[in-house]
Amino acid sequence: MSLYVCGDTHGSLDIHKLTAKLFPDREMTKDDYVLICGDCGAVWDCGSSDAYMRRWFQSKRWTALFVDGNHENHDALDQFPVTEWMGGKVHRICNSVIHLMRGQVYDIDGHTLFTMGGASSHDMLYRKEGVTWWSRELPSSEEYAEALRNLSARQNRVDYVITHCVGSRTQAMIDPTYKTDALTEFLDQIEEMDFGHWYFGHYHVDRDLDEKHSALYDRVIKLW
Repeated sequence: MSLYVCGDTHGSLDIHKLTAKLFPDREMTKDDYVLICGDCGAVWDCGSSDAYMRRWFQSKRWTALFVDGNHENHDALDQFPVTEWMGGKVHRICNSVIHLMRGQVYDIDGHTLFTMGGASSHDMLYRKEGVTWWSRELPSSEEYAEALRNLSARQNRVDYVITHCVGSRTQAMIDPTYKTDALTEFLDQIEEMDFGHWYFGHYHVDRDLDEKHSALYDRVIKLW
């Protein structure tokens, strides 16, 4: 079993980063995983675009995992049945696409991953609510509380943190003019916990900010 992590794919717009050239497809199986750090785009229009993306993922030898970003159809995403996978809650979009839900901790091949999707859309003014923007892009109070309970059950220690946006202090390392919100302030709390490495998308840059934080966009990194 192997696990790769990458930045936003935005449906078919940035799916090029997951082309076969980047993976030894002939050696991979559906028990190998590619984890997208938000803005996956497999749940968007509830129509032809979604159908195309799911067929594309089904055609791959590996299985796609994703945390949700701000550019997802959150109303549609919330309609999928909640099941359990690797110790945490998931939405199984199809056989080859699994949504790792907010505030969960997963045990995958001996490694622990904490996930917290969501982010604020900075282009909200150019989008239409319920069509290209959804208020559920930010977590609820219940999701924040569940995240803290799940982390507490693990003595606040995980190997990897996977999110879309990142905490306010870390975000300022990318650009100090970025606005903060309830989620970035919450993620500052997670910084106080014991974790190995934190990977996130959202900012459309590829940069290792320090020894524990990596922003991803076009890069695809193999974790194990």
